[in-house]
Amino acid sequence: MRYSEMLVPVHDFIPLSVEAEHVEWSKVQFQTKENLVPYDIMLPVPEDSVQVRDLLDKLAVLKLNEGLGTTMGCTGPRCVVIVRNGLTILDLIVNEIQTLNAKYKCDVPLLLMNSANTHEETQEILKGYKGVEILAHVLNQFPHSVVEVAMRLPCDGDSGKDGGCPSGHSDVFSVLMNSGILDELLSKGKEFVFVANIDNMGATVDLKILNHLVNNKIDYCMEVIPKTADVEGGALISHEGNDPVPDDPVRFVPLHLISVNEFKLIEIFKNFCTSNLWINLNAIKRLVQEDAPINAIWSFVPRSRLLPVEASSDLLLVQFADFSRRFDSIPSILELDSLKVDGDVWFGSGVTLKGNITINAKSGVKMEIPDGAVLQDKNINGPEDM
Repeated sequence: MRYSEMLVPVHDFIPLSVEAEHVEWSKVQFQTKENLVPYDIMLPVPEDSVQVRDLLDKLAVLKLNEGLGTTMGCTGPRCVVIVRNGLTILDLIVNEIQTLNAKYKCDVPLLLMNSANTHEETQEILKGYKGVEILAHVLNQFPHSVVEVAMRLPCDGDSGKDGGCPSGHSDVFSVLMNSGILDELLSKGKEFVFVANIDNMGATVDLKILNHLVNNKIDYCMEVIPKTADVEGGALISHEGNDPVPDDPVRFVPLHLISVNEFKLIEIFKNFCTSNLWINLNAIKRLVQEDAPINAIWSFVPRSRLLPVEASSDLLLVQFADFSRRFDSIPSILELDSLKVDGDVWFGSGVTLKGNITINAKSGVKMEIPDGAVLQDKNINGPEDM
C-alpha cells in the first residue's frame, strides 16, 4: 500500500453530480485473506512486565478530537461529555494512559488532534492533568459539503472556526510530519502510533495487537469488524485494479458516486473499518516523503473495539450493564437530566426520558416500561406511577 492509495485527494475538489458513474460491483476487489488477520490467532501478551514495558515504550496514542457535543445537547468539545462516575471521555482516556505508565513504568504520550472548534477549550482542560505527556495540535481543514447539491464549497485555507471541515484521519500523516511531532516522537524512541476517534470508548490500547505488529514487522494495521447497517466509516476497495475508492459519499470525493444504500449492503461490504489504526512512525515518514509501499494488514477484531459516543442515546451503551437485553430500543434521553435505576427494570421500544427520573423495582419483581412511554420528572416504584 502507498500513501497515495490511503488518502483522498483534497486539492482539486470536483462536483458530485447525479450523472456520476456508479461502481460496478462485479469489478470491485476487497482486502485479501492474506492481509486479513483474525484477532484470535494473534499471540497472547507477554506475561513478563519488563517485556510489556518495552512494548509500551514504543507506543504513542493519538486521538482525533474534532467534534462538538451538539448532538447531545451540549456545548464545547464532545470529549468533555460525562460518561460514567462523573468522568468525561477525555478523563477516561487520560486515566487509561496514566494507569499504563504507572503500572509498567513506561512513558506513553497522548497526542490530541483538535479542530478549530475544540482546540482552545481543550487546551484549558489539559492544564488539569498530571502524570502523562500530552501534545495538542490543530488539524488542517477541508471544504464543507453541500449534500443537497452534491458539491464541495470552496475553502480559502482559513484555519478559523468557519474555515471548513477538520481533515480527520485523511491528513494525520502530513500533520505529524509538518508539525515536527513525528520527528520528536522518533527521537524519543517511539515506533508506533495508535490512532482513533476520541469518542470511541472501545478504542483502548490493545497490547495484543501492538505485540503482533512489533514481532511481525507490520507497518500498518486497520481494525475491522463484521459489518451490520453501519453508514459512517468505511472499507478499502479496489475498482478495476485502480486505487481504493472512498466509500463515504458525504465526506469524500470518489471517482464514482456510491450511494448510502449501496454501502449498507452487507452482501457487498462484509467488513467495516472501526477507524482504529496502528501505524509505524518510520513508515509514515517513508510514505509522506517517498510514497514508498508499506506492509499493511487488516485485523479482524471484536465488535467491542467500536463503541462510539456520538449521541445521547450512545451513553447508555457505556453506562449500563446488561444493556442489550434490557432495552428493546435505545430511549430518547436528550432532555434527561438524571436517571437512577434500581432492580429488575426492562425498557420497551420508543421510550422517552426527560428531567429527573428514579425507577425502583421491588426485590423479586420485574418492572417493564411500556412501549412509547414518555416519563418526565418521575419517581417510579410500580406501574401505577407511570
